[in-house]
Amino acid sequence: MIPIIGTLYRDKGVTILLHSRSLVNKSVISILRTHRFARQIEGEELSIDETLPFLRALADLDLGPCKIDLGQLVTAYRANGAGLSEAEFAATALAEVIGGNKAESQGPRDVVLYGFGRIGRLVTRLLIEKVGSGNGLRLKAVVVRKGSDDDLAKRASLLRRDSVHGHFNGTIKVDVENNSIIANGNVIKFIYSDSPADIDYTEHGINDAILIDNTGKWRDRAGLEQHLRPGIAKVVLTAPGKGDVPNIVHGVNHRDQDLDQQIFSCASCTTNAIVPPLKAMDDQFGILRGHVETVHSFTNDQNLLDNYHKADRRGRSAPFNLVLTETGAASAVAKAMPDFKAKITGNSIRVPTPDVSVAILNLQLAQEVTREEVLAYLRDVSLSGPLSRNLDYTAATDAVSSDFIGSRAASIIDANAAIVEGDTAILYVWYDNEFGYSCQVVRTVQYISGIEYPTYPRTEVLTAAAG
Repeated sequence: MIPIIGTLYRDKGVTILLHSRSLVNKSVISILRTHRFARQIEGEELSIDETLPFLRALADLDLGPCKIDLGQLVTAYRANGAGLSEAEFAATALAEVIGGNKAESQGPRDVVLYGFGRIGRLVTRLLIEKVGSGNGLRLKAVVVRKGSDDDLAKRASLLRRDSVHGHFNGTIKVDVENNSIIANGNVIKFIYSDSPADIDYTEHGINDAILIDNTGKWRDRAGLEQHLRPGIAKVVLTAPGKGDVPNIVHGVNHRDQDLDQQIFSCASCTTNAIVPPLKAMDDQFGILRGHVETVHSFTNDQNLLDNYHKADRRGRSAPFNLVLTETGAASAVAKAMPDFKAKITGNSIRVPTPDVSVAILNLQLAQEVTREEVLAYLRDVSLSGPLSRNLDYTAATDAVSSDFIGSRAASIIDANAAIVEGDTAILYVWYDNEFGYSCQVVRTVQYISGIEYPTYPRTEVLTAAAG
């Protein structure tokens, strides 16, 4: 499978998914685990014997850049494929991206990171991982303030190994003479500057780039517009935007944005986690009101030991305490879903774990439902439709927070923890507040750049594929 997946990605820009999980650049063991994961969602495993014939059929098709979900193809074929071979079914289901219908390749788009903290380094890993087809985002530079004479080596070391997310998958070299880090052959220029106003990016060979500000220093339009220097076309903030800065939650409101604008925000990790399930529940059952409680891993704006902090309670030792604090995620829901009328309140508890958080959604619905109805619906949402890349689902009985480190979803429904009675639904939603959020950032930047390709087969054509 691996050679076919790699060839489709490199030569045609086709990303192969299995129930929304990418199989590109994955090991044999990882691919087998992804097949087994289907058991949690559909009640039975996907077999290599089922997916491999479809993969071989895809290799023979005249495809253009797109994403193709093998899991959806196999599931539809099981239900509706009688009388058709895998190749015939695939050709019919994917007719709109074959031959004259295929999408045109979009050239690589330059990306600049302003800042190189937790989110910045994870976004770097994700962008490097996606290099290969030549159709995606291309990280050209990182802007930081110089910390010491061995600054570049220290930053390379932080990229190479991470206490939470493990080792970088590949090689990293330091080119001190050119102020660059070379990661898997990708040259990333490090630009040392104390102010956005001091930089002309065109001098570094950067043009029409998207700048990702992961410092959070500026959150309003006036502050973020400082980044619109020569070579920069758009700015994306990895924190909640203030004022009239649009807050985007990919999967929910990204297609509602005016892409002629230059300033965007990806909201917060918690907003990205709670908005997809809120959107799904409101669409199907209606939400009258609700409360969100987040049990959130500590972040590096807290203190190791008691010390001054401008926010109440956050000055107390993060690894020694449960810290009650406020969250703006509940109020930010209205920005991402302006038609959402329910009143949502929220609070947060910071806990002594380094990564992965859980949001507890206590919702009063507009109708009485059963637990089985809610879970069956959320499982289907996670498998197909506009939220399938953003909302995941687990029925694992022994799942704990560390199991979700590295999850690429914005949030994961814990089926076994859900409580539904009458018109009340209480959902437990896990999220990797670092890696999952970084994936949302990259998805948003891909869309803003115009190089996000749709996922096939589309749900509405699967039945037609069966004839």
